[in-house]
Amino acid sequence: MSWPFIAVFLSGWLYVDARYRGTRWQGWLFKPITLLLLVLLVWQAPELTTYSYLILLGLVATLIADLLLLLPRERILYAIGAFFLSHLLYTIAFASQMTFSLFWPLPLILLAIGIVLLAIIWTKLHEMRWPIAAYIGMTLLMVWFAGEQYFARSTNLAFSVLCGTVLLLLANVIWLISHYRFKFRLADALVAACYFGGHFLIVRSLYL
Repeated sequence: MSWPFIAVFLSGWLYVDARYRGTRWQGWLFKPITLLLLVLLVWQAPELTTYSYLILLGLVATLIADLLLLLPRERILYAIGAFFLSHLLYTIAFASQMTFSLFWPLPLILLAIGIVLLAIIWTKLHEMRWPIAAYIGMTLLMVWFAGEQYFARSTNLAFSVLCGTVLLLLANVIWLISHYRFKFRLADALVAACYFGGHFLIVRSLYL
């Protein structure tokens, strides 16, 4: 494993540790640092293509969303919009690489996940209902496209992308339930681990 990958791993681990037992400043410091290291990994990819640039823009949108979450609560709508844009860019990137073939169980499973998640948190969303619903829908669409790419081609690249998007979906499921329904101690650490693991695996696909 190269030094840039090791740097991303260590920085991400320090952020996950901060969310579980560390100080607040440690979390504020290492979250943007980890994302910036991932951006640098994209720049160092063997070949810069349209796919690479879309992944890069998705990471930048994610970084903006995270910075917005550090601002007062009123900015959460803008952060959700930035996360939506990030997942949209990822989805476009995956679509540009795939030969579409419909694997029926996947969209049905994802639809069921979306319905159950919304059923759990719907009454707590209030004015955020439709923005959150749109964001969940975009995330599920991202996983669907990644999954269709894997089932059509079964390459290491497609598998890395699928695992990455599944981790991002899991991070969002845990975050939304923890934020809007009930809080549990491990939530922040689990979200952080899935969040960085997901982005890392998507960036890793550029090297496969």
